[in-house]
Amino acid sequence: MANTLRISGLASGMDIDQIVKDLMKAERMPLDKLQQKKQLLEWQRDDYRAMNTLLQGLDDYLFSNITLQSSMLKKTVSSSNESVVTATAGSSAANVATTMQVNQVATSAVWLSDAAVRVDKASFSVAADVTLTINVTNGDGTTKQASITVKQGTTLDGLIAQLNSNLDLGVSAFYDEQTRRVSIMKKDTGAQASLVLADQATADFFAQKLGFTGAAAGQDLTGKTAGQDAQVTLNGLTTTRSSNTFTINGVTYTVKGTGTATVSVATDADAMFNAIKGFVDKYNETIAKINAELKEERYRDYPPLTDEQKEAMTEKQIELWEEKARSGMLRGDSILSSALSKMRMNVYTKVEGANIPSGFSQLAQIGITTSSNYLDGGKLIIDETKLREKIKENPDAVYQLFNQDGATDAEKGIARRLRDTIKETIGKIEQKAGKTVWTNQQFAIGRDLIQINDQIDRFQDRLKQIEDRYYRQFTAMEEAIQRANQQSMYLMNAFGGMQR
Repeated sequence: MANTLRISGLASGMDIDQIVKDLMKAERMPLDKLQQKKQLLEWQRDDYRAMNTLLQGLDDYLFSNITLQSSMLKKTVSSSNESVVTATAGSSAANVATTMQVNQVATSAVWLSDAAVRVDKASFSVAADVTLTINVTNGDGTTKQASITVKQGTTLDGLIAQLNSNLDLGVSAFYDEQTRRVSIMKKDTGAQASLVLADQATADFFAQKLGFTGAAAGQDLTGKTAGQDAQVTLNGLTTTRSSNTFTINGVTYTVKGTGTATVSVATDADAMFNAIKGFVDKYNETIAKINAELKEERYRDYPPLTDEQKEAMTEKQIELWEEKARSGMLRGDSILSSALSKMRMNVYTKVEGANIPSGFSQLAQIGITTSSNYLDGGKLIIDETKLREKIKENPDAVYQLFNQDGATDAEKGIARRLRDTIKETIGKIEQKAGKTVWTNQQFAIGRDLIQINDQIDRFQDRLKQIEDRYYRQFTAMEEAIQRANQQSMYLMNAFGGMQR
């Protein structure tokens, strides 16, 4: 549409722009209502998403700190003689004391060159490319083949670096400048370690360049001091291991030296207590914020401000106004109300099933009860002394109270129930308010926003037409007044001439 030619009120003396502006204020009122409705929907969407973030935080805590055995059933391990053995334990380890006698520690195999390297370090250089092939047996008996290509001109330092960096070979080699001999030590321990030279070229290289004069194809490298396995006696049973670190029944032992020690495993009661206390704090924080949203006052006399209204206000006035304007967006919301009721039932209802012993089927039995003050909205209260007692009495039962799996809600542990409720609630809120990565078409409020945006666009086009119409009307009026003025001037001039 072409722009309307606008003429100011020169003929009439009227402020046409101001008159049109005032007329358009009334015309714009429905548009302001639409934009305010849009703002309310955006605020509601954002508040819903904030609730989902809150619920996801509780779910993350439950998963990481309550559901995982490694978090709830941590173990403490002590050794009566840490110079003999130290240990750690996984959550599946039994709470037992084990006596260990270390008869022998595991050692690594070492190969020492028979003779000095023929040339000094400064003049050592490989004359031509050569590929070294070695059949490697690790201390535990596993085998692999290592292949190393040594380029022409490689120095002794470069060769040692190649030996040390080859993962298949798995050795730590060095050259002693004073004795000019080479030492090669297997990085792992165990009695079965060997380095068998696969071919004659490899054997010749070790014999001629590195001083292993007895090297032969198909044979273990010469100058060997064999490694040995660790030999221990646990509660009277003697066994061997290729490594000084090994795991038996969920306990990982690290042998340090010969001698006798007692290793004791117990549940880390403090870790379980802190995990449960953290859950109670997180749960209370979550339901408190949900309750606050459900009860937040809705101030309908404070609609969202228009841009024109904001221009007439200070930043502080805008802040105070919008604080009331966006209050109560989720007041009495059915999704959150239902979630809150379900969460309360999740923690109150008895847990049934074969894994739940008598006295551990409800939170109250382990020292966690509901506040008697109804204003607290279901806040949980901990009797710390009782909770610690129950954890020490039967930590596995406490764990099952939270995490037992089952076909029905009644058979599921409290944490599993809560996570199901949270997942269901987050899904419902997403259908209502979406996620930041979703398009408006994918959720209910977004579809409402699409409709409002379409209405706003259409109404803005209509306002443009109305404004143009007003200007055309005033322009016509100005032109008529101007013609009347011209005619009047003409007549005055004509009659004035006749009088003369």
